[in-house]
Amino acid sequence: MRLSGELGPTGVGRGLPIGGGQSESGLPAPVRFARVDLRTVGFDHPDAQTLTEQVQQEYVVRYGGIDRSPIDPREFDPPGGLFLVGYLDGKPVGCAGWRTPPYTLLRPGDAEVKRMYVAPEARGRGLARRMLAALERDAAVAGKIRMVLETGLGQPEAITLYLSAGYTPIPSYGLHREAPGNRCYARSLTVTTGPAPEQVGEPQP
Repeated sequence: MRLSGELGPTGVGRGLPIGGGQSESGLPAPVRFARVDLRTVGFDHPDAQTLTEQVQQEYVVRYGGIDRSPIDPREFDPPGGLFLVGYLDGKPVGCAGWRTPPYTLLRPGDAEVKRMYVAPEARGRGLARRMLAALERDAAVAGKIRMVLETGLGQPEAITLYLSAGYTPIPSYGLHREAPGNRCYARSLTVTTGPAPEQVGEPQP
């Protein structure tokens, strides 16, 4: 069964410590654990739109312009795709999706990661890796045989993530394939690719 068909009620995600130190009484301050949830949403969901606008602004800072790759929001609708938003204590702080790519330079059976993003205040918590693993599992169960993605030298931390997750370089394929510093990667998929996400919430309208 596809991951998107297995989604149950929203529950507690991975706990991440916040706080610590000392209280005013001099006693150790209680440590609060942040709640991180992944939820399936439509690409046009307000939280998804807010985050994709943020990632476009990050592209402007890092590359001097936005990503103009053609995207139809319906490409991310299950069963032919998936879009996730990550929430930290209920606040949307990350997003990522997969779709069937429209590029002729790619193979039949490829799935493509798009709009992978984690807001600055939520980085370093493993959210990007969790979203990537969830996308891989969902695409594999949907029958996809390879995950591909496009990034660039302006995002060295993204390249580090993908290489550590088992991705290897492939020829550039997308709208920006002629751009200096463009880099593309791929990884073969199986139905057991990546760990199961600790929490994926119900699809949101």
